[in-house]
Amino acid sequence: MLRRIEDFQRSWTHETAGTLKLLHQLTDASLAQPVTPGGRTLGRLAWHIVLSLPEMARHAGLSVAGPDEQAPVPSAAGMADTYARAARDVAAAVAAQWTDAQLCDEIPMYGENWPKGIVLSALMAHQAHHRGQMTVLMRQAGLPVAGIYGPSREEWAALGMPPQE
Repeated sequence: MLRRIEDFQRSWTHETAGTLKLLHQLTDASLAQPVTPGGRTLGRLAWHIVLSLPEMARHAGLSVAGPDEQAPVPSAAGMADTYARAARDVAAAVAAQWTDAQLCDEIPMYGENWPKGIVLSALMAHQAHHRGQMTVLMRQAGLPVAGIYGPSREEWAALGMPPQE
C-alpha cells in the first residue's frame, strides 16, 4: 500500500504516461475492434479506463472533474485528451485533499472499506489491467503497441534487436 502522497505522485506519473502512450496509438477506425462478437470494443475498453478515473476518485470523496459514466465514446484523440485532463485532476485532487497521514484511513468503496492508499493503488492497477487487454486488441486491429514496462516488439525492432520471445 502507498504510504506517502509523493510515492503515489511518482507512480501515477509513470502509469498515466504509459496509458497515454497506448491511447495515442489508437485510431478512430481501431475503436471498433471487438474483444469477442457482441463484447466490448477497443474503444469502449479504452473509454472505460478514462471514465474510471473520475468515477473512482469521486467515489473516494475526491473532487475530480470528468465525463459522466454514460458519456459516449469520443474520437481517439478526444479520448486521449480527456484522459490526460482526468489524470492531472486526480493527481492534483490527491495532493490537495489528502495527506500522508490519511492514507491508512478507511473509506467505503464498492461495498467494502478500503484504506485510501489502497484506493490509489487500485486506480493504478485498474488501468494497468485494462492496458494489457488493450494491447491484444491493438495487435488484432493492426496497430503498433507501445511498451510500458519495457520495449514492445516494435520498439525492440527500432533498437535493431530481435523481439523477445
